[in-house]
Amino acid sequence: MEAFFKYIRNPFLFRFFLLTRLPAAFLAGIRLETVSPESAVVKLRYQFLTKNPFGSIYFACIAMAAEMSTGLLAMAHLYQRKPAISMLVIRVESQFFKKATGVIRFTCNQGKELQTAIQKAYDTGESVELAVVSSGHDQQGAEVARFLITWSFKRKG
Repeated sequence: MEAFFKYIRNPFLFRFFLLTRLPAAFLAGIRLETVSPESAVVKLRYQFLTKNPFGSIYFACIAMAAEMSTGLLAMAHLYQRKPAISMLVIRVESQFFKKATGVIRFTCNQGKELQTAIQKAYDTGESVELAVVSSGHDQQGAEVARFLITWSFKRKG
């Protein structure tokens, strides 16, 4: 897992990862702020490629950042597992509380729960679902949006 964190924390390698694997996130300018086995924080800025006609960040860009804060944690716990575990978003629920302008930070603090679900999928060979929360806050600390993203994990082979 530490090898994954060393790779993903490097700003150049993270941007290369986005460019090659998630080009829309690269273009939107999503950045990794912090990541650990327990939590991840990604940030998204209101800019030309993320704006909507109403003077705020387009909801799809917000959803992309929210998903990334949860997906990075899952990827960390899946890194170099043999046999591999597949991961798939199966449900997304969202609430929007305030106009998203400026810099929005999305935080997911459920790394332990993700690790437990992934281990269960590995041990049983069955599909395991887990709903995780990503909360987005603006620069003043006000919650802008909250996402409930349900991941499915299943051992390959």
